[in-house]
Amino acid sequence: MQQLLQRGAAGMQHRTDEVLDASWDDLKSFLACARCKSFRNAAEELQVTSTTLMRRIDRLEERIGCKLFLRDQSGLTLSDEGSAMITDVMEMERHAFNVFRRAANSANDTAGTVRVAVTEGPGNFWILPRLIDFQKTYRKITVDLRCAMEQADVARLESDIAIQLEPPTNPDLIVTKLGRLHIYPFASEAYQEAYGTPSSMAELRNHRIIKQNAPQVDDSAYARILGLKSLEGIVGIKTNSSIGVLYAVERGAGIGFLPTSTIALGVPLIAVDMDGFSHYADLWLTYHKEFRNSDRHKVVIDWLKRIFDPRTYACFRDEFIHPNALVPMMEGARESFGLSGYIAASPS
Repeated sequence: MQQLLQRGAAGMQHRTDEVLDASWDDLKSFLACARCKSFRNAAEELQVTSTTLMRRIDRLEERIGCKLFLRDQSGLTLSDEGSAMITDVMEMERHAFNVFRRAANSANDTAGTVRVAVTEGPGNFWILPRLIDFQKTYRKITVDLRCAMEQADVARLESDIAIQLEPPTNPDLIVTKLGRLHIYPFASEAYQEAYGTPSSMAELRNHRIIKQNAPQVDDSAYARILGLKSLEGIVGIKTNSSIGVLYAVERGAGIGFLPTSTIALGVPLIAVDMDGFSHYADLWLTYHKEFRNSDRHKVVIDWLKRIFDPRTYACFRDEFIHPNALVPMMEGARESFGLSGYIAASPS
């Protein structure tokens, strides 16, 4: 009997050692599969092959002795055991990210890299021109600016600071509203001369629009905002790029929906006044609370708040100001950081 107990204890210890030896890569793979609900999408996120990912999940399931996912044609669904495990693994991930954040802040001075993720339009047309002057002042800080419509998850270290269109709800993050981005239809003079411009939503059906497709832009938003059942026959060009939209509008390809500050910053377009049109998106600054103690991050955060301050730049105020009325209000910004010739130097 004693020998049996000893063998049982040894087996139990061996099993425990196997579970504790589970690779962090395997646990990260588990989280990615749970979030993406498919091996293919999770493999793309982790930048591994689907075969490698499935091997990791099989190995993890073998080590802990249970199935973590129910697999069928619709994708992956957490099993009861997987659902019971997910919160603990997410907490492990959160603590792991905190370790790296603290390590990055160990040298608490105004030197080093700060990663900033922002939607493409404000990033390219507002932050980037001002970043040139910023780096002349703060020579030891490198701002790694990522301009993309994919939302960066600050909590998971995809970026240090993010400016996005939806506020995150993670309690570990500090979230501040920077300002409001008002959107308005614009066209080139060449387009107006050739086709005229609509004065109402109903007349828009007779025109061509340039449509942006991107992760932070709801694909159904255009039709909903314009009060149309469908955009069929109206969309001339689709692009995922804010720069592409502006270029196409400058070149007379159609009507585009751009920030109200567009002509105030010197872009040679005209505002298209359609009765009843009104749309805006709030810009949210977000960063992890750990960065409150980092000098270089505080410098960049304060700078971002200054360059989006609605008290200085009327285009970010909550109240709507017509694009034509913004022109005299933003003369200083236009002279210092104007966009004339920024995209299409000689639009036709």
